[in-house]
Amino acid sequence: MTSKARQLAQSASAPEGRKNVVTNGAMNVAQRSTSVTGIGASAGYFTVDRFNINVGDTSAGRLTMTQTADGPSGFANCIKLDCTTADTSIAAGEFLILEQRFEGQDLQRFMKGTSDAKEYAVSFYVKGNASATYVVELFDTDNTRQVSKTFSVTTSWTRVELTFPADTTGAFTDDNAQSLNLHIFLHAGSNFTSGTLSQTWTSNTNANRAVGVSSFFSSTDNTFFITGLQMEVGSVVTEFEHRSFGEELALCQRYFQTFSAAVGRTSSGSPFGTFDIRPNMRAQPSATRLANAVSSQEAGTTVTPSFANASALAAEAIQKVFYFNDTGNDSAGGVGTLDAEL
Repeated sequence: MTSKARQLAQSASAPEGRKNVVTNGAMNVAQRSTSVTGIGASAGYFTVDRFNINVGDTSAGRLTMTQTADGPSGFANCIKLDCTTADTSIAAGEFLILEQRFEGQDLQRFMKGTSDAKEYAVSFYVKGNASATYVVELFDTDNTRQVSKTFSVTTSWTRVELTFPADTTGAFTDDNAQSLNLHIFLHAGSNFTSGTLSQTWTSNTNANRAVGVSSFFSSTDNTFFITGLQMEVGSVVTEFEHRSFGEELALCQRYFQTFSAAVGRTSSGSPFGTFDIRPNMRAQPSATRLANAVSSQEAGTTVTPSFANASALAAEAIQKVFYFNDTGNDSAGGVGTLDAEL
């Protein structure tokens, strides 16, 4: 498609406002860390915001995940996965997935489950150490339905463009809960590869989800780089929607953010602290205290934060004001994280 034709298609089919429902698709925000080693034993968010590593069963394979300044033209950053321990004896239930999860209220534009249902255009840039085949899957968690397509990786940056069909069965719930996962299968056992790849929406059959996938864990030589991930309405893939760092950071902070707060003793002798959570988070977050600041009496005391009296607060207030108890100090401070990931 020519540049002019692409622009015309984009203007005709794209909804008003942000067209890309993926958050942090340019991989620019990494609040937790820029590099984590030894990943593979358990799932989690490790480096680049909103991108989860999901694993199934016990695999010997391990990887390092890095936010790397090695993107294609127009992209400063990418995710790099580097296999550090191989696993060539693949158990049936194993899988390795790089994924992003979406709230149902952000997916209503696709009109899923109606006669007006729209297609999904997914695009991204990838490269690796050698040729490989991996699988993109859209998994509807509300209705347990899925659709998959394979893509190829070479040693040079290439843009992958995939169109997934509309689905007139099963609407996404219009709320802040998880409704859809965009999965990139990088490794899978026979439980997920022994059938026929499901390239149209259907009720989930695990055997049909990742047929034809290569194994990222086949060699410690293996690398996988990705950036510029976009999912939009329609059958036409358009140019990547770049957003400012400030915009992208605020979108990420809906799901994860850091905090810094002071604690002081009240007149009744019960210490507490408050601070505003901005922007509002997806739901009441779980809090983890990472470190203490200087305290007048017990520097370094470990404190478990909690949402004290949350039941007495309106839902909006719970999202904005954080309370934590610090029973061992007259005055103290702490830094930590707030997590409302899907």
